[in-house]
Amino acid sequence: MAIIIETNAPADLLAAIKKEIDEEKIETWSYDADGDFTHTPEQWRYDAWLRPKIYVGELRFGILKNENIDMSTIIYGVYHGRFIEMLLSHFDNKFTDALATAHKTEPDNF
Repeated sequence: MAIIIETNAPADLLAAIKKEIDEEKIETWSYDADGDFTHTPEQWRYDAWLRPKIYVGELRFGILKNENIDMSTIIYGVYHGRFIEMLLSHFDNKFTDALATAHKTEPDNF
């Protein structure tokens, strides 16, 4: 249940995502001091987090569950689908492929 993004510059893509959040060009995502991302609409805020991890040629986001909420396919679907939507809308020139896995995949942690 990870997001896997194929890119030649994974660290640069991660920095660009954070920069656009900081500049409020991306309004529906935030990140915390640990670098984990959460979806900010009230209905979804803090239901889960996406933790980035850089690999050679890939930027991956593993999902972290809220300890007080059961991880559901709805939460997983919203977080993964809307994050990929944000990537396509803002960074389509910075990666070649993005996919969401259907089962627990490195670096998921739940």
